Amino acid sequence: MTEKVKSKRNKTIDFSLDDAPAGVLEGIKNGHSDLSQLNNIINQTINGDTFEIMKRLPDNFVDLALIDPPYNINKKYDGMDFKKMSDDDYQTYTQKWIDLIKPKLKPNASLYVFSDWTTSVAIAPILENNFVIKNRITWQREKGRGSLTNWKNGMEDVWFLVNDKNDYTFNVDDVKLRRRVLAPYKENGKAKDWQETENGKFRDTMPSNFWDDISIPYWSMPENTGHPTQKPEKLLAKIILASSNKGDIVFDPFAGAGSSLVTAKKLNRKYVGIEQSSLYTAWGAYRLLRAEEDKHIQGYTDGVFWERNTIAAQGSVINNE
Repeated sequence: MTEKVKSKRNKTIDFSLDDAPAGVLEGIKNGHSDLSQLNNIINQTINGDTFEIMKRLPDNFVDLALIDPPYNINKKYDGMDFKKMSDDDYQTYTQKWIDLIKPKLKPNASLYVFSDWTTSVAIAPILENNFVIKNRITWQREKGRGSLTNWKNGMEDVWFLVNDKNDYTFNVDDVKLRRRVLAPYKENGKAKDWQETENGKFRDTMPSNFWDDISIPYWSMPENTGHPTQKPEKLLAKIILASSNKGDIVFDPFAGAGSSLVTAKKLNRKYVGIEQSSLYTAWGAYRLLRAEEDKHIQGYTDGVFWERNTIAAQGSVINNE
């Protein structure tokens, strides 16, 4: 076996199953496990086909569901090809997982569904027919392939859905964004709605549905894996903090390399995940073991989210704690 040679700064998790660290593979459940009882699946990752596994899970246990299905584009996932469908077929595919997940949700549950702009066009009416749409978040992820004949696609959509428009969790004070103040306002000579620190002037602002403070994971970040469409922990932390409470159950039926599960664990939530790839499941299991000791989420410090390029200021806060 040829060993991969990496830069010392490259923290990407991409080991093979043969090279999985001790203790990683032993705790993974699969289709042969008893999945019908809640205490058997809490804080577990289940390796298998989500369309089969979901049928075997108990009903009415999910407080928050994070749904990141394959977008309707051609993509390879650990040797498995997802082929672009017609809009009609992709809508059928979407309704299929919705029909399976709906019985698992509590009456006051929330869901977040990830998509790119082309996929959004197809799934929006399906989501509206099944849930209450509260908002559509735009995540400016920036990274994207340039084009000579079109605008570069640097955005993704995140649909915020609820079962009951009058009964759902939203903790707005837990998801404020700390931004630099460029034109500080004073009242009677004192700072108004902002703080002055040794690293500059900052204000904790109310969250909006445009998120421009989150980069995709990259090779020097400890959370980065070899998964081709991995979501950043900071993105998922905003959702989890806003739409669940400590001790709630976060469910991800397309768990990938476990980012949602790891983030839920770091934020003192329970979790259940399903992932079809054994390799991605192993990467997620390894990250979950590391989260026993390391609870840090890059870009989330002092109980608030920070805009980009504020690492020094965040470090100052951590050092003073």
